[in-house]
Parts: sequence; C-alpha cells; structure tokens
Amino acid sequence: MNDLRRIAAASMIGTTLEYFDFAVYSALSAIVFNRIFFPTFDPTVGTILAFATFAVGYLSRPLGGLIFGRLGDRRGRRLVLTATLTLMGLSTLLIGLLPTYHTAGVISPALLVTLRFVQGMALGGEWAGAVLLSLEHGSAAHRGRDASWANMGPALGTLLATGLVALITLVQSADSFQSWGWRIPFLLSAALVGFGLWVRSGVDETPPFLKLRARRAVVDAPIREALRLYWRRLLIAAGARIGPDVQYSMLAVFTLTYLTKSLHQPLALALTAVFVGGACNALAVPCFGALSDRFGRRPVYGGGVVLGLGWALLYFRLLDSLNLALILVAVVSGFLIHAMMYGPQAAFITEQFPTKVRYASSSLAYTTVGIVGGGPAPLIFTALMRSHGTTAVSAYMAAVLGVSAAVILIARETSRLPLE
Repeated sequence: MNDLRRIAAASMIGTTLEYFDFAVYSALSAIVFNRIFFPTFDPTVGTILAFATFAVGYLSRPLGGLIFGRLGDRRGRRLVLTATLTLMGLSTLLIGLLPTYHTAGVISPALLVTLRFVQGMALGGEWAGAVLLSLEHGSAAHRGRDASWANMGPALGTLLATGLVALITLVQSADSFQSWGWRIPFLLSAALVGFGLWVRSGVDETPPFLKLRARRAVVDAPIREALRLYWRRLLIAAGARIGPDVQYSMLAVFTLTYLTKSLHQPLALALTAVFVGGACNALAVPCFGALSDRFGRRPVYGGGVVLGLGWALLYFRLLDSLNLALILVAVVSGFLIHAMMYGPQAAFITEQFPTKVRYASSSLAYTTVGIVGGGPAPLIFTALMRSHGTTAVSAYMAAVLGVSAAVILIARETSRLPLE
C-alpha cells in the first residue's frame, strides 16, 4: 500500500468505525431498543425515548470537538486520532455487554445514555482530524477529493452496519435477536478498532502542522482565537452543514422506522433499501468531492441543496406507494443527493480556517450543528408525523435545506484559494 492509499484508508477508517457504531445503534433504536431498554412504555413512546438516547451522542459531540480540537491544534492530528478511535471502540464494545432493562432495571438505560455520551465525544473529535489527515497530506489541486475520503465513512459505516444487522435478523429468530443477537454488531466493532489503529500507526503527522510547530506558531487557545477572529466563517460552515446532516438522519435512521412501523413493510425491505442507498452514497462521495475540485465547492454543494429541496417534497409520496422500485428510487436518490453535498463539504468547511485553528474550528462547526440538526432530527420527525403527518416532516426537511441554500449563496468560493 503506497502512502496516498494508506493516508486515504487512515482517514476513512475512523469515520467508518464511528458511523458503523452510530448506524448500528440507529437501526436497533428503530427495531429493538424500545423493547429491551424502555419496555415500560408503549411502542411509539419507547421509540421516541430510544431516539432521544440516540440524540445524546450528538449533544456530546461539541464537547468532544472542543477537547480534541484544542489538542489537535496544539499536539498534532495523529495523536488525537489514535485517542478518539480507541475511545469510540471501547464505548461501543461496552454497549454490546450492557444488561437489559429486565436484568438491571433503570441502571441499564442510564449506562446506555452514558456510553452514548462517550461515543459522541469521540466522534466530535474524530471527524476534523480524519479530514485534515488526508487534506493536509494531499495536493492543492485535489483537496476536495482528498478531504472527501473521511466523508465516505458515514456511508461505509452505515453500509456495514445495515448489512450486518440484516444478516443477523435473517439467520436468527426474532426472539433470539432480541435476547442476544443485537449484541453481535457492537462486539464485532473491536476488529475494526484494531485494523484502524494499525493503519494509522503508519501515517506521519501532517506537513502543515509540522511547519507550524517548527515556526513555534502553535496557538495556546485555538478555540478562543477561532471564536474571536473567524466567527463568521464558523457560522457559514455550520449553516452549510445543517441541511445534509438532517437529511442523513432522515435516510439512515427515520426511514427504517417509517417503513417498518408506519407502513408495516418487512424489515428486510427497509434494510435493503438503506443498504443499497448507502452503497451508492459511498461511491458517489469522492466523485462529487473530485467534481468540486474542477467546478468549485459552491456549484456542486448548491446543486445538491436544490435537488434536495425537490426530493424532500416527493420522498414520502414515493414511500407511501408501497412499490418496491419506487421505494428504492426514493432512498437511493436521497443518498445520491446527500453525496452531492457531502462530497465537497469536508473541504468546504476546513478550507475556511488557517492551520493554527483548523482542527478546533472545523470540529466546532461540524459538531455544534448536530445539537439542532441530525441529533434531534429522528425525534422531531417522529413527533411531527404523530401530530401532523408526513407533510410536516417534508416541510421541516425542506426548511433546513433552505438554511443551507442561503448560506451557500453568500459563502466565498474556497477551492482556488491557498490553504492558508
């Protein structure tokens, strides 16, 4: 494996693992966690509580972004990425060993919430470092493509998680899956952690950070400097992210619940649709990242936002048809439109900031959006559908995409600018 391939793999493996863990939890929140961790509530309320626990992982991301972002700008990208990968792996492994509510009572969901909090912290510090590992090692002409390797992680993680959950549900009875089968994906994540640590051990610190340290220009308080000097760019980066963040929660999390609980479709169908969509997303992300190197970040990103607005209004009509082909079209097209935004997103966000505050600033912009975006989105979708139906859900999806559209219109083009 040459250096560029190893760097791409090192950038990709962390986000793949961490979104694998998130996707496993998301899928199980939709199909089993309401019964094994929140069994004293009716199924709908139990699902809402499971999604609320899912949101905890987003609420803790900014804390992880603050802690690890500061360390990444002071101590280096490589050291922090090893720590975040290890932390995520251990917390996920422990979720697989948790007692259920029937065994431990309220201690069980309390421990689940605690481990979800730790997971979120790890992911909050992981994303920016994974992007910078490939972007800062790469060339100026291919920053969009190089940065996008880390953004393949969510799709690859979702792909692995969905495929594994689908396989387990196919070979196990419903009772066995609820009893112990749900633990298997969490326990298997230990293998991904070991592989990820091995890959990252062979990657050096990034050249821009080494130059910064050689000039003794490392900033003592990168977060404070980012908030003081680059707050407008922080708002632009966060605003651009909120639309695709919420859309991903719709596709990867809420779709499973809607198809199985509301439309009473087989779980295998729902998992297959998300699996195929995730595969298309994984392949498309670097393609759109590369296109943003040629045509610019704003045209590619903005095109995805515009298509997303139309998709949001049609999504539930296609699902409600109960036609397998139309369901696949709805989910796959949604994932491809998301890739159109997510491909250039990593470069667009990190290019807003200079090396001295790039890790902390990118982490802050990326993670804070989760508090109002992707984290509570499944909970909001469920509540809106329960009270106003799917029209309200589509309107909410269109509204957050509208925010991203407005931000892209006023943002500067960064693809041709020097990294500093």
